Amino acid sequence: MQIAIDGPSGAGKSSVAKAVAKELGIVYVDTGALYRTVGYFVRSRGIAREDRAGIVSCLPHINIEVRYENGAQHVYLNGEDLGDRIREPEISMYASAVSAVPAVREFLLDTQRRIAETNSVIMDGRDIGTVILPHADVKIFLTASIEARAMRRTKELAEKGIDARFEDVLREMRERDDNDRNRAVAPAVAAPDAIPMDNSEMTVEECTAAVIALAKRAAGGVLSV
Repeated sequence: MQIAIDGPSGAGKSSVAKAVAKELGIVYVDTGALYRTVGYFVRSRGIAREDRAGIVSCLPHINIEVRYENGAQHVYLNGEDLGDRIREPEISMYASAVSAVPAVREFLLDTQRRIAETNSVIMDGRDIGTVILPHADVKIFLTASIEARAMRRTKELAEKGIDARFEDVLREMRERDDNDRNRAVAPAVAAPDAIPMDNSEMTVEECTAAVIALAKRAAGGVLSV
């Protein structure tokens, strides 16, 4: 079983995907964490987001390993688990920048597909249904109003002890939305066969139930939860 969830930042993709994975007993792959990890390394080298040549020059020095520990995905950068450091707002902007570089996408493509080839998975990101898993059993384009998404992200950061103002998160989210939609490589758009789902007024539990229902329908009702 392959489930692809795409959509803009703050739509709740990760929260829903994690919950679905737990209920269905499948592997959750947070692809955004991979790009955030590359972005973290690029920023640590003092390279500007606009410096594509500088970003590409970093790739030979990056080793990313995905491990599943206690049911959760951990992404290791050169042997170090960065934890919530990759969730900071500035890293979000770096993730958006590096994800627009074809060499970075190619660098991470094999890692993502290799996981999906050996496991039943649910992946969330920007181009899962269009590029990474074009033949996924279920494709969903998950979205919400930008105000709802910015409020969720601000709350999420606060819960992690990261100080962020709603206005700043909203501004950065608008910028990232624009960058992700208009990039030349793998733009963040819905696959033609993706099912649109707006969860502005939905709880995580309600959205999770809706995704599970679609997965069970795709599997002919044979999935157990």
